Amino acid sequence: MAPKAKDKAKPAAAAAAPPVAVEDLFTSLNRHIQRSEFDLAVKVSDQVLSILPGDEDAIRCKVVALIKNDSVEDALSAIELFSKKYPVDFSFFKAYCLYRLNKLDEALVSLKGQEGNTVSMLLESQILFRLGRMDACVDIYQKLQKSKIDTLEINYVAALVSAGRASEVQGIMDSLRVKPTSSFEFAYNVACSLIERNQHKDAEQLLLSARRIGQETLMEENLADDDIEIELAPIAVQLAYVQQVLENTQEAFDTYSSIIKKNLADVSSLALALSNLIALKGPKDVSDGLRKLDKLIEKREGPPLTFHLARDLDIKLSQKQREAIYVNRLLLLLHSNKLDQARELASALPGMFPNSIVPVLLQAAVHVRENKANKAEEILLQYANKSPENSKVFLLARAQIAASAGHPQIAAESLLKIQDIQHKPATVATLVSLKERAGDIEGADSIFDSAIKWWSNAMTEDNKLDIIMQEAASFKLRHGKKEAAARLYEELIKGHGKNIEALVGLISTAAHTDVDKAESYEKHLKPLPGLKGIDVEGLEKTSGAKMVESGPAVEAYEPKSKEKAKKKRKRKPKYPKGFDPENPGPPPDPERWLPKRERSSYRPKRKDKRAAQVRGSQGAVAKEAAAQSVGSKSTNQTGNSKGTSHSANTEQTKPSSKSRKKSRK
Repeated sequence: MAPKAKDKAKPAAAAAAPPVAVEDLFTSLNRHIQRSEFDLAVKVSDQVLSILPGDEDAIRCKVVALIKNDSVEDALSAIELFSKKYPVDFSFFKAYCLYRLNKLDEALVSLKGQEGNTVSMLLESQILFRLGRMDACVDIYQKLQKSKIDTLEINYVAALVSAGRASEVQGIMDSLRVKPTSSFEFAYNVACSLIERNQHKDAEQLLLSARRIGQETLMEENLADDDIEIELAPIAVQLAYVQQVLENTQEAFDTYSSIIKKNLADVSSLALALSNLIALKGPKDVSDGLRKLDKLIEKREGPPLTFHLARDLDIKLSQKQREAIYVNRLLLLLHSNKLDQARELASALPGMFPNSIVPVLLQAAVHVRENKANKAEEILLQYANKSPENSKVFLLARAQIAASAGHPQIAAESLLKIQDIQHKPATVATLVSLKERAGDIEGADSIFDSAIKWWSNAMTEDNKLDIIMQEAASFKLRHGKKEAAARLYEELIKGHGKNIEALVGLISTAAHTDVDKAESYEKHLKPLPGLKGIDVEGLEKTSGAKMVESGPAVEAYEPKSKEKAKKKRKRKPKYPKGFDPENPGPPPDPERWLPKRERSSYRPKRKDKRAAQVRGSQGAVAKEAAAQSVGSKSTNQTGNSKGTSHSANTEQTKPSSKSRKKSRK
């Protein structure tokens, strides 16, 4: 068999495309970055890295393009991959990616060693701001104050306000030589500082200016109306809050409702508008408020039950704003009597906001709502001992709960631990009342003694010693300590002049123990008018006044007018024509104005006898007819029985015939 012929040689493969020059790739990469085409920039960066695997510029361009394209996790993965292969420092980019992913502690660790870099310091300040470490954040801005960084004052003022140092904002503005209306962002932050200082009227005017400046600035940038409204939503929410504080509740309500209805705002502004609207409504529409807040709050099951906000609100809201949302939800749960859910949230809040006292107070409120006042008192005492700087609030709340629960001794004990209010009259009165309720009279007496001692040594203009001594003397007198009460009254008179109440109290008190002293001080009283002619000794010998059931009538005193009242002129009566008053004739009927049926002479018309006859069916016998027939039988015994029955039959048939005639009509 002849061998097969060899196939013809196939045409040579198309020549490979010539490699693109690296310079052209970098040119294309730069063009894509300038046009914000970051996905294409990533592809071109990969092409460059396929030719030059370790090129640092291509690696940085890829990482930055991924970050700009919001692919932060991919950027972090690329950083970790390239860090293992090439000796390139990606610590700043890694810290920024971790910051974007809200891994703030890791981001701070990644920034170590770059403290002198201005860009790294700005990133560190942002991380510290989000962590709530405001004082450290302000320190970094103070170091950067001499650096010429655009919009530094905006973040600087925001950090000062969040740190509770709003009073320093004016000094920073003077040092930086910047006006509040230099930009709408800066005007907004300065307005927030005015709100913190309770200057709400000025804050309202500045917020209105910020909204106007923002509209003008964003219109120059050719933004659409909806985009402008979204950008200015934080200003609108803050303006509504100021109106709410200024008690313009209807305007605030309309603004919040409009923002929520239009949905033209960022998620953080929408969340704050919703939370503020719920706070404005109060206990109204509790179910609707809970339903809306449940969309913002998510629960994570686990050994430590935790809650977090949806839609990245944990990153975008400050700690104070997040706390307000959780607190509003807990209050709504209490109003709706959902105690199980309220207990879960209350137990988690102290761990979420350890530096705040509100979660602890709410936790105690939940226990009180569950009729567990002892548990609430225990928790408040525990936190008062744990944080002495906040112990005053916890102890006051504990005293309030204990007093309401009928534990006066615990309430008094809580108030006695607050040293700076022991001497105040309101505190003294409350403590004395609590001690009296608990039956501790000696303890109440010692509270008065310590308060008198404090005010005696106090060098203040508004001294309350006379008030405390007056009440202490009254208390001692009420509880049988007459000598001590008399001594206090006497000191009060000698030290504070002629006090009439103290003088009367001293006389009435000393009359039981020292009559001579009472008589000596009695001379200082002004004599009452009209008592000189009364024989006091004679009154003492009498048996006393007797109560008279009906005393003499006392005429009311009427002052006489100087001018006598003028007598009215009597006019002659006018008589009808032809009437002779000397012969008036019979008097008219006095009942002439009454209806006829109400007059005494009225007699009703007689009723028709036929109406009393019984109308019935044929053959019926009326009771009256039967009675007549019986009577006729008894009187007329000799009569014919057949005739009698016949006449009776005729009487019975007549009514029936008449009734038939009437029915035909």
